[in-house]
Amino acid sequence: MGGWRKTGAYKEREAMATHKDAAVREHVINLLKGGNAHADFEAAVKDIPVGLRGKRPEGAEHSPWEVLEHLRIAQWDILEFARNPQHKSPDFPAGYWPAGPAPANEKEWDKSVHSFREDLKAMCALVADESTDLYARIPHGNGQTILREALLTADHNAYHLGQMVLLRRLLKAWK
Repeated sequence: MGGWRKTGAYKEREAMATHKDAAVREHVINLLKGGNAHADFEAAVKDIPVGLRGKRPEGAEHSPWEVLEHLRIAQWDILEFARNPQHKSPDFPAGYWPAGPAPANEKEWDKSVHSFREDLKAMCALVADESTDLYARIPHGNGQTILREALLTADHNAYHLGQMVLLRRLLKAWK
């Protein structure tokens, strides 16, 4: 009994499902990495002059530093929620933004950039891992899935990377 499951049409459906799953994973990873329809993270933060990192352009609510830190904190929070049932999110909204408009020094900026990159790699690895069920509800959530969290990360990052480019334009620090 049950031998029919591994023959003919079943194997074909299984192969098709695996192919579709691989395509979804590939598309989500490309979306996370950005750069298709907008500037990616590397372009958005590349060569921002140290003296402008903490500057809020006239009429702008945030500085490049504030946007960078917000990107880092939010991405970290989403990633940790997705993979760690013990994770506690920061208080909203204050916990998602730095205390001031400027980093304490260049090292703090560099650390934030590095952390963002590492967490982005980790999110991509989570999505790429075939043992990750993208569609299963996260047990400690309230209906979220890994797919939803990855798409939320990509959406949030794209929005704020656009904001970073706009800040750079206002500061005359964009190509």
